[in-house]
Amino acid sequence: MSDDNQMKAINAILKLVLLGDGAVGKTTLRRRFLGEGFKAGYSATIGADFAIKRINLENYRLTFQIWDLAGQQRFAAVRELYYRGSRGALLVFDVTNPTSFQNLPSWLEELWKKAGRVPMILCGNKIDLRDEVPKSIPPEFGQEYARRLSGALGYEVPYIETSAKTGEKVNEAFFLLGLSIIRSVKQPKTILEG
Repeated sequence: MSDDNQMKAINAILKLVLLGDGAVGKTTLRRRFLGEGFKAGYSATIGADFAIKRINLENYRLTFQIWDLAGQQRFAAVRELYYRGSRGALLVFDVTNPTSFQNLPSWLEELWKKAGRVPMILCGNKIDLRDEVPKSIPPEFGQEYARRLSGALGYEVPYIETSAKTGEKVNEAFFLLGLSIIRSVKQPKTILEG
């Protein structure tokens, strides 16, 4: 194929936020996506944690700036500083913790107030533990919540289930978010590069 027929890749920097209750696995999802593996034990994020990962997706060379926001209420005032300029969000809950699912509306409200109605992915994490916890959130609940969100927002909010421990669908969650952002803009080259 000649150079004239090949499209040039578009470089874009995308700021992403990971949000949800404390201990839902946001940090472990980020670490797994970065190739750092699983680290047993819980250590709360203080304020926010930051990482960069470059990926190729369709005809884009994307640089993800991933902001892992602390989930504890005591960090709410600090968190708001990190939303500015966000292009997308991974809204995470723990499928074995119904309270983390019930708190999703509060996280959405915070996201919309601080970053606007950016593209997002709803992510049910810790599916490797679902069989061990009797009152786990079934996949249908996450799917229905994403469907209702999609209807209310007028754009698709995909739902994906992950295991940060095993790595199941972790990369797919981030790639899906990247695709959602790309597809949400009418002129990706000018908007994403700006």
